[in-house]
Amino acid sequence: MLQMLIAMMLFFVMMFGVGFILNMLLKTTWFPVYLFFIVVLPLGIYYTWDDSLSFVGNFTAYTFVDIITVIAALIGAVVSGYTMRALRRGGYRMF
Repeated sequence: MLQMLIAMMLFFVMMFGVGFILNMLLKTTWFPVYLFFIVVLPLGIYYTWDDSLSFVGNFTAYTFVDIITVIAALIGAVVSGYTMRALRRGGYRMF
């Protein structure tokens, strides 16, 4: 249980940090969320795909911990977008 909480926090902070940096560099608000759905999630599925299992078998092989950490990473990407929006509304032009 402790490892799951630590993994959730690490994935949240990692995606928040990557999203924050990408938002600063590219001046886009929701790019990290798009990046998560277009690149990170498919790559994660591709590298864990087992050809000996069926399509449904591959997706049912994911455990509760896998799904929770992916959700925590997605929340980190979304929170970075909201943080950027709040900073821009606050008058910070560098963000």
